[in-house]
Parts: sequence; C-alpha cells; structure tokens
Amino acid sequence: MIHDSITDCIGGTPLVRLGRLFPEPGVEVLAKLEMLNPGGSVKDRSARYIVERGIRDGMIRPGTRIVESTSGNFGVALAMVAVRYGLRFTAVVDPNASRTNLRILRQFGAGIEMVDERDAAGGYLHTRLARVQDLLADDPDAVWINQYANHLNWETHAATTAREVIADCPEPVDVLVAAVSTAGTLHGLARGLRRTWPALKVVAVDAVGSVIFGTPPGPRMLPGVGSSRVPELLTPAEIDQVVHIDDATAIHGCHRLLRHEAIFAGGSSGSVVAAVEELMPELPRPSRVLTLLADRGERYLDLVYTDETAFEHDGLTYSGHL
Repeated sequence: MIHDSITDCIGGTPLVRLGRLFPEPGVEVLAKLEMLNPGGSVKDRSARYIVERGIRDGMIRPGTRIVESTSGNFGVALAMVAVRYGLRFTAVVDPNASRTNLRILRQFGAGIEMVDERDAAGGYLHTRLARVQDLLADDPDAVWINQYANHLNWETHAATTAREVIADCPEPVDVLVAAVSTAGTLHGLARGLRRTWPALKVVAVDAVGSVIFGTPPGPRMLPGVGSSRVPELLTPAEIDQVVHIDDATAIHGCHRLLRHEAIFAGGSSGSVVAAVEELMPELPRPSRVLTLLADRGERYLDLVYTDETAFEHDGLTYSGHL
C-alpha cells in the first residue's frame, strides 16, 4: 500500500504474544505494539484524530497555533501532525520530559515552554496548565487541545485501536490491562472492546505517587503513566481494578520485557508488564490478557536504560541495570 502522508501511516499496529515473558499455562498475554506508530507512540492516534476533526469542524484553521501541556509523546505526535498540516505548535513541558523527546520536538519546529515550579500536588501538571492559559490569553489564534478533558481523546481508541484488536483476535479478550494518565486510551479501548466483548474486565495501571484514584501524591519519575490531578475523562465506574506500580518496579518491567521478548519499550510498558505479573496468580484459567505497549525505549535511555548502576531523581535512588 502507498500512503499519501506520514499521518496516513498511523495505526494498524501488530499484536504480539508475550509467551516468553509470561509462559504461565492457561494464560495468554497479548501486547499491541503502539510504539510502531510513525511518531513512536500511541499518542500518534489521538493527535491525528483530534487535529483532523478540528480542521473538519473549522476550529483549527491555517495559521492556528496548537497549544498543549504534554510530558513528551503527545507533544511529539502533535508536532508531527502540525508539520503535516502546516500548523504552529507549542508544547508546555516539565523537567520530567526526556531530553530525547525535547530534541525531537525542536527538530519538528515546535515551540517549547518549560515550567520548573512544582504544584501543590508535588508534580508539574497544574503549573503546566497555568502556563497554557497564559499562552491562550496572549495569542487569539491559539487552540488548546486539552487531552485530559477532550472526548475525542477516548473516541480515537474506540474508533481505531479497539477495532484493530477485534479484527486481529479470533477469540474474545478476557482482561484489559492498560496504563492510565489522561484515561483516554484506557477508556476508549475498553469501551470499543466492550461493544463486542461485554464481559471484558478492565484493569487500570497507575503510578505510585499519582492521585488519579485517590492515593496520596508523591514524586514520580516516569512520564506516560499517572497524574498529579484527576483527569476529567476518568469514569471510575467503568474500571474493575486498579494496580499501582512504583518507578523502580516499572523500570524492572522494562528490562524484563527487553530481555525476554526483545521489545525495547518505554516506561509505561514496564508498568503494565509489572501489573500483569502481579495479577497473574488471581487470573482464572484459561484467560486471554490484552495490554498495550505505548512507546519506544530509545526515548528513555537517560531514565530507564541508563548505564549507571544507580541514579537519583528528585532525591530518590533507582537501580539502572536490573
């Protein structure tokens, strides 16, 4: 197939069986490799879907400046889509964004607004959102994507990701295990899958230190999972179980995934690997588990795959080679 643009290449990612990592008899673990999207992450889907809908509806026009608070991947995806459609883009980021992602953003021509003041919850999200409001006030042509409250975020995955899974799976999935931050990917995928498989159990994977499900705030290192505020998209009644994974355990999960399956993935992938491992004893046999590996490991060389035996972040020490 010949495509007309890079954005036409988004989606259609493969499913892979993680049989070497999870050889447990009676349990099949499938992973959707969203890292193979052209921009390197699952966020390519929502960036394309939201921008194209905005263009169609007239909210986004030639000369529009897109503004978004992002820890990295959604920013990279929006930067790519903005170039495709001749739009301006400014990413409001914080010190947890990987240096690689920041370099990628600059190569796409994106503007970068870095905030370094922590909010009351101990993170940076509220500070980033305040900066977004300043940018909107300064530029009448600016449009805020607002992935934490934009219903198109979850609609993306109900319309695309879930349909692909259903088409690729000859038998039903019993359990969905997915990381949560904006809640858009989790809810969209779950809602889309439940239209065909209504008995699906949905397990949200959150970070220790995240406040999404009412747990105490604390320092978090890995972007892409957890939040210092409750996203407007969250509907707790649609989630059957929540598993909290700390940064060190997530890093360990990344290394196990790489060693056993040769899949070089980002931090949230380590979180879902650890969550599946934690859930394994309680899963009925037989069970088919679906998870999603959201992004690539190259962008986490300085966070997850450091060559140092130990490193510090926000006063906490983490093991590098696990």
